[in-house]
Formats: sequence, structure tokens, C-alpha cells
Amino acid sequence: MTVLVVMPGTGSDADFVARAFGPAAAEHGARLVALEPTADLVSGYWTRLDAVAAEADEILVGGVSIGAAIAVDWALRSAYASRCAGVFAALPPWSGPVGDSLAALSARITADAVERDGLEPTIAQMTASSPPWLAAELSRSWRSLADHGLLAQLRTASTYTAPTLDAIAGLRVPLGVAAAPDDPLHPIDVGREWVAAVPRGALREVPLTEFGPAEHLLGGACLTAWREASAATPAEA
Repeated sequence: MTVLVVMPGTGSDADFVARAFGPAAAEHGARLVALEPTADLVSGYWTRLDAVAAEADEILVGGVSIGAAIAVDWALRSAYASRCAGVFAALPPWSGPVGDSLAALSARITADAVERDGLEPTIAQMTASSPPWLAAELSRSWRSLADHGLLAQLRTASTYTAPTLDAIAGLRVPLGVAAAPDDPLHPIDVGREWVAAVPRGALREVPLTEFGPAEHLLGGACLTAWREASAATPAEA
């Protein structure tokens, strides 16, 4: 059976990606494995990805934001990458070093605020400036991760070097990208560049205003894009 393993974005958790990708996994007939972030964010994901891949006949790997970047990197370099049938990348954050990425900056600012002011005051500040759906989602996930390495996760994400476009060009499995034209933290141009770099890739746009209250649209867009990429020849993709 095919297994779809997904990883959340910074400050998010397994609960969110299970809701985002669960319907897509069911539609594809895949077993969903949603990974919970740990303090050793990147190496922790790699260890668990390898463990799942070692037991699976076929694996699809994906995630949101930094989870998408880690998924691509794993599909490029893991010893088990030969078992990978594709990547679902929702809201790619950046390529290569963080540079001036707003997503990385946001992670750093949040980590600084939690360290300086404490978790609850940081949540209150975030809630005052966020749409209700996002405030509710992050309030829940930050509290659930507070005793499980939230601060370390934020620090790691703020300095994470994602695969470069040259590296992404070496991806030999279909890449399905979901990106939002109205999300400043995850510029749609990053998603477009990832798709343009690979032999087989496709992108579906999902506005932030739509997937915010209905997160399953992210996973559905990734599945649709991956199917398009899978059906294309390298010259058509």
C-alpha cells in the first residue's frame, strides 16, 4: 500500500497536516502518516521518514512550508528515495539559504517573543493581528507544542537551508505544488520556481482566504498537481 507521509510548517503540528492531507490521502487510497515536530526538527523528520519508507512498498512525501522543503530534500538525498513516488509541496517557503524570507523572519520574531515575553503574551499578540482562523489554529498548536520543543523548532526553521533550485532540478519524481497568490510569507513565485526547475512538476493555486478556513484544499491541490505532473512527460511538465 502507498503511504503518504506529511510534515507541518513551523509552529504547526500533526493535527493540522492530518486535516489538510487526510481527504487527499483517502481519495488516492494511501495510508496517511502525519508527523509531529520535535525539538530536533529536521533530523527527527528524516529518521521517521526513513523508518516509514523502509517498511512501505511506495511512499509519497509532503508537507507545508518548511515541511515541504524537508520533503523535497528527503526525496533528493535519502537512502530510501528510490521508494518515493512523488512529493506534495504546500506553500514552499524559500529555496537555498533563508535570505530575506518573511517566513523565516516570522519564525525568528516569534521565537524571540516567546523567549522574552512568554508563550501566552505572544499568543495574545499574534491573535490581535491575525485572521480568526489563523489565530485559533496557531493558539492551539503553539500550546500543544510548548513542552515539546516549540522554541527549538522555531529557531531551527528560521535558519534552515532549503534545497537550492539547482538541487531541486535533480528531483526525478513528480512534484505537486500548492501555492497561494495572496500569502506574503510563502510567495507564489517560490512555488513557480520549484515547478519550473523539475523535469515533472505542476502547480495549483489556492488563495489563503480559501484554504485558511478549509485546510483540506491544500492537500487536494497538491494531489491534483501531482497527478498532472505524473501524467506529463518531462517535455510537457
